[in-house]
Amino acid sequence: MQKITIAIDGYSSCGKSTLARALAQKLNYNYIDTGAMYRAVTLYALQNNFIDSEENIDKENLIAALSTIEVEFTLNEKTHHSDVVLNGINVEREIRTMQISSLVSKVSAIKEVREKMVAAQRQMGKKKAVVLDGRDIGTHVFPKAELKLFMIADPDVRAKRRQDEFSSKGQYFSLAEVEMSLLKRDMADISREESPLTQAEDAVILDNSDLSREEQLEFVLKLIADLQFISREEQSQH
Repeated sequence: MQKITIAIDGYSSCGKSTLARALAQKLNYNYIDTGAMYRAVTLYALQNNFIDSEENIDKENLIAALSTIEVEFTLNEKTHHSDVVLNGINVEREIRTMQISSLVSKVSAIKEVREKMVAAQRQMGKKKAVVLDGRDIGTHVFPKAELKLFMIADPDVRAKRRQDEFSSKGQYFSLAEVEMSLLKRDMADISREESPLTQAEDAVILDNSDLSREEQLEFVLKLIADLQFISREEQSQH
């Protein structure tokens, strides 16, 4: 089967990462959680006091420190998922907090941060056979990806999913707090100057408000099968 690049974009808590992981496992592809990379940079900024208590970012010093920031992925043998490694330290748990969630859009909006992360993402995915999820994968990182998905879900469904995710990690917030955080994140992602969240013209919309994980996976695998069939048909005509 022809190896392809699968780009998954969409709003927070639409299940992008869950679907991307399932696809990567099913297809034996590499999975790159691009959002986690920006979360790692945000954590670095916090650890080095580049973000103050008012959520103001010291962009000048953060940009100057970018050359010292290395974000990688390592396979977690217990979960069989890829964990994020920041400068040699596993930070998978630290980057999944509400604090990081509330700050990451500001950090990811910085041009120099995006340039560094996008370059790393393109390097990781240059050999295809890769699934990437984020907010600008199909529009900016891999605009020629063979399959592009844009995931959406009902806001209430998204908020409940994120609340459950936090609870599973011992972090407890009200549904109203989570909803407010998601809306704030959406506005920041849509309105930023650098590679804002937009749907690629050739992306397939996947509304998973009422779909199970199995149904989502089946839907995308059917898209891939159709794509492979069309490719074979085109080859046979030449």
